[in-house]
Amino acid sequence: MSDGQPTVLIVDDEPDLADLYAAWLADSYDVRTAYGGEDGIEAADEDVDVALIDRLMPDTSGDEVLSAIRAAGYGCRVAMVTAVEPDFDIIEMGFDDYLVKPVRREELRDAVKQLLSRSEYDAQLREYYALVSKRAALETQKSERELEGSDAYAELCEEIEELSGKLDETTAEFTTEDFERALQELEDD
Repeated sequence: MSDGQPTVLIVDDEPDLADLYAAWLADSYDVRTAYGGEDGIEAADEDVDVALIDRLMPDTSGDEVLSAIRAAGYGCRVAMVTAVEPDFDIIEMGFDDYLVKPVRREELRDAVKQLLSRSEYDAQLREYYALVSKRAALETQKSERELEGSDAYAELCEEIEELSGKLDETTAEFTTEDFERALQELEDD
């Protein structure tokens, strides 16, 4: 993130379309545009929060850009934004959303917002499980009296409660598809 705004990378070999998407998002996000697959691979880094990738591009396809992003270990969310109707080959692909062109402004903005919510949820969920694991370890090794006398344990429990509330707030924004994807990701871990 730069300037506190999430970074969105748009990869499309049609400059006018990439620039249009960038204009639609520029008021809320730090936007990078890449006019082709190779440029998209070069523009991707650990600062990118969401990548919007056209699937059909000459030379380096969107599928190859996606593979390069995943191989590099970047944790960004990826939406394929393409004129290619989805087929069964998408089942094994590591993207988070699939938008079929033409895409309307609100549809694109909503997709980015949902992808960012899922990223926030993933980070919160990882932190929550880490805290709950610490609490469980303490509860199996310490007496109830020791736990009740520990300020650190009380703070840990408060942190867990607070994070639980944040998780509830984040999931309140989820659609059915978001829940399905989150469950799939948990199963894949």
